[in-house]
Amino acid sequence: MVVEFSGRANDLRLLDEQLTLVVGQQLATRGRALIMTGRRRVGKSRLVQEFCDRSGLPYLIFQASRGRTPAAERHDLVQGMACAGLPQADLIQGTRPQDWNEAFRALATAVGDTPCIVVLDEVPWLVEQDSEFEGALQTVWDRFLSAKPILLILVGSDLTMMEALQEYGRPFFGRAARMTVKPLHLGDVAEMTQLPAADAIDALLITGGFPEIVHSWEPGSSRSDFLSRSVDSPLSPLLAAGELTLLGEFPAGGYARTVLEAIGTGERTFSNIAAKTGGASPLPSGTLAPILATLTAKRVIAADLPLSTKQDTKNKRYRVADHYLRFWLAFLQRAIADSERGRPDVALRRIERSWTSWRGRAVEPVIRQTLARALPNDAWPDTEEVGGWWNRQNNPEIDLVGADKGPIADHIHFVGSIKWLDNRPFDRHDYDELTRNAQSIPGAAADTPLIAVSRARAEPGLPLDQVWGPEDLLAGWAY
Repeated sequence: MVVEFSGRANDLRLLDEQLTLVVGQQLATRGRALIMTGRRRVGKSRLVQEFCDRSGLPYLIFQASRGRTPAAERHDLVQGMACAGLPQADLIQGTRPQDWNEAFRALATAVGDTPCIVVLDEVPWLVEQDSEFEGALQTVWDRFLSAKPILLILVGSDLTMMEALQEYGRPFFGRAARMTVKPLHLGDVAEMTQLPAADAIDALLITGGFPEIVHSWEPGSSRSDFLSRSVDSPLSPLLAAGELTLLGEFPAGGYARTVLEAIGTGERTFSNIAAKTGGASPLPSGTLAPILATLTAKRVIAADLPLSTKQDTKNKRYRVADHYLRFWLAFLQRAIADSERGRPDVALRRIERSWTSWRGRAVEPVIRQTLARALPNDAWPDTEEVGGWWNRQNNPEIDLVGADKGPIADHIHFVGSIKWLDNRPFDRHDYDELTRNAQSIPGAAADTPLIAVSRARAEPGLPLDQVWGPEDLLAGWAY
């Protein structure tokens, strides 16, 4: 069964713009290079395939294989040129390149003067296999390929490696644009699942916007129906994708996965993570700090600081960055064993017991991201940062702070509260609590505007400057 391509309108637009610069370019240098990166299973390969199919141009997609010899990869690349029907592929028939320089020169010959697209997928594996790959690509790009009407797309999941390709001093520095493919956003998830706004937000928290999982959500199905079907099979995308992602990035046996699991099950501070992962004694700071730095660099976790006019770099909070992995670590990792022994009902009860409280915390980054996307606007024309604020004791802990910049702001523009635990409207008690707690934030004043974001909106008559409900959040992703 062929799965229909959905979403990604903005990503396709960006790729079309790059192709237009190639096809419509009248200057001597016509080639364009693009480095495309993103988390594993986020849909990079499917995106470039769809883009190539829609382009109507000749194209080659070559996917590297981890662990193969460079000679075998070069041979397959040349064979792929012929099979893909590149304009002058007949001129390189029988070529067996001895190094990457020869392989890329063969590509320049096969391309000819006809506009085309060439995709090299899993580039980090090619770099890993042969230290000469980068230098050869730079040399042949500068001398031959950049003068061809070619859009060269380099794709890879190792974010650290792909970003390193563009670092100053590396051979390909300054020669490629960069594009990060992210999971599907709330608007795409709502469209594909055909769910109302509040339920679509639940779907985003569960699937993380990963296309493979979203496609497995039968349109119109409730959260409970989707979970029931998915947890019933240990082979379902919902259960399998998390383990495959972790095995690909963090092989078992290392501290990185243990640290990630500690954060995924609720530990947010450095000291608590160290205590959870260290066994009999806390994990030493010299061991934990570089692990957290690596996980942050890979975009697997995020590190948040309180947003206010006062510097507070020591009060950092960690969280799992993508919504699906957060849900998987909290519930689905254990659910795999339940499903394999024929007791998915145990996993479902475990999810239902904690769903409301887990969702109340998990939705906060979604709401902050959505508000940041909507700002600046007419109400807050200078607001460019949306975060939260907390002290060492988390008493109080403020869900929303809008400011001119972060994490150290010059001006606080609004303070807000998120109420998403149930369908109870934001009420007078919630308002009074927000009013009291807002005074604790450095930079906030008695007349600082107050906002509320609630699953059931707010009671009438409360002196709030703005109220956001699920429909408002969804509308923020409509453009």
